Amino acid sequence: MTSTPINVILDSFLEESIKLSPIGATMLGVPGLDDQLDDLSMAGNEKRADLIRRTLNAIKNETPVNEFDRIARDVAVERLTSELNLNDTFEARILFNLISSPVTSIRQVFEMMKKDQPETISHVTKRLDGIESAFEGWKSTLEFVAAQGKVNSRRQVLATAGQLETFSKGAFSAVAKKFNPAADNQALMGAAQKAERACAALAIWMRDVYAPQCLAADGVGETRYKMWARHFTGADLDLRDTYEWGIKQLEMINERMWIAAKKLYPDATTLREVADRLDSDSRYTVEGEEELLKKLRDFIAAAVERLDGKEFDIDPRIRNCEARLAPEGSASAAYYMGPSEDLTRPGTTWFPTMGRKTFGWWHIVSTWYHEAVPGHHLQVATTKINTERLNRFQRNRVWVSGYGEGWALYAERLMDELGAFADPGYEMGYLSAQGLRAARIVVDIGMHCGYKDFNGEVWNAESAFKLLHERALLDEISARSEVDRYLGWPGQAISYKVGERFWMEAREDAKKRLGAKFELKKFHSFALNLGPMGLDPFKREMALWDGN
Repeated sequence: MTSTPINVILDSFLEESIKLSPIGATMLGVPGLDDQLDDLSMAGNEKRADLIRRTLNAIKNETPVNEFDRIARDVAVERLTSELNLNDTFEARILFNLISSPVTSIRQVFEMMKKDQPETISHVTKRLDGIESAFEGWKSTLEFVAAQGKVNSRRQVLATAGQLETFSKGAFSAVAKKFNPAADNQALMGAAQKAERACAALAIWMRDVYAPQCLAADGVGETRYKMWARHFTGADLDLRDTYEWGIKQLEMINERMWIAAKKLYPDATTLREVADRLDSDSRYTVEGEEELLKKLRDFIAAAVERLDGKEFDIDPRIRNCEARLAPEGSASAAYYMGPSEDLTRPGTTWFPTMGRKTFGWWHIVSTWYHEAVPGHHLQVATTKINTERLNRFQRNRVWVSGYGEGWALYAERLMDELGAFADPGYEMGYLSAQGLRAARIVVDIGMHCGYKDFNGEVWNAESAFKLLHERALLDEISARSEVDRYLGWPGQAISYKVGERFWMEAREDAKKRLGAKFELKKFHSFALNLGPMGLDPFKREMALWDGN
């Protein structure tokens, strides 16, 4: 890629960011910091924030030399401004949950470390040994912002304390044994046990000291919610309009669910009954973890073969996408982690078993189109290898949930359009996924902004659970986990369906503008090669596409 002043500034920013985030370095596959963890103290946070401030000032004073440069600058200004705002208001310091927190990132980073390097055991040992200090830094940050009157909700703190308690009961000993199966390295096992004691100590502090200071109310209120929704979507949304749209979407999805339900079980009287029967229907279930992993891996490979050369041109370097089981203590939702920068570590999908041995394949099908191909893996890995038009900052540092999750949900819809869910059981799975994302809009905005539910009461954890369980067809464990997630991550849950809305509108607009010139594969190629960005900028860029 052409070395312009803007690209030089942003590449330098990425290099400096990597030095300030050893966890991020490992996630990117950048060597040199695999024996360290991030400084989670306020001093560490301020170093990262100061780097953002300096970078923003520098790129705002530069003039783009071409369109790629303009987009890079616009993306960086929008993202870094949002991050700085969340930092300066302490929002980024006080909100954490079972999916996104220092606890989860510290546990996950060991899953991303290379096993076959001579120095691996030494690095794992030092990193495990540093967990106590990292947690002390985080604790000091929570204490500092609490003194400023900024605290998380009690629900999220207690949930995180429970996660820490789970990790304290062998999670890091299991990590050590993964790298040293014989468990004969005393320093390694000692560091693992020290890390587990640190988890137990932080769990006690969170439960006994911090939680009582925290908010009994779960919702963050409309002002804070708008800030987070803007960050996760990169769009200025009319929340009431989005909420009403979500209700209409859910109604349409439920109507189509009933059509599929009658094909499956004509005697069914509720959608919940249909989901329960599918969960025990041998046509739509998978028995055992190993069989599930085999099925997931075969499914990804088949999706690549089905789509490559037709709806997409999939680069040979990114055809491989792994499937693995998520570590114990994870939330109930499946997730994806992108490949390392050098592609030596492939993109990976993660499935949380939640202790189960029987799995409902009927809804996993749609989920794995979302997580792998043509969903997250295709979008993230395409960005990773797009060195011709995207700078290193764009390829490795930018993630906008509205763009990325919107694309993954669009990917599910695309597979529906291509006939992938002709079987009514898999169609129910797809519709339950769509229903979940529509219901998320309703309950996420509703709970945080104090809107009234369908019974005239303010949305709360129980009414949200009921909607997800009965109309989005989540099982009880997943539905309760999802509600906790929304309450701890305001604005993130709506980014899926809102993002899909932007993607679909961009496609329909292109069809109208271009007429016979419109080609679906070219649309996909152009849109994905733009790279991640906020939804408002995405809408503007897509309106400029000439069909080539």
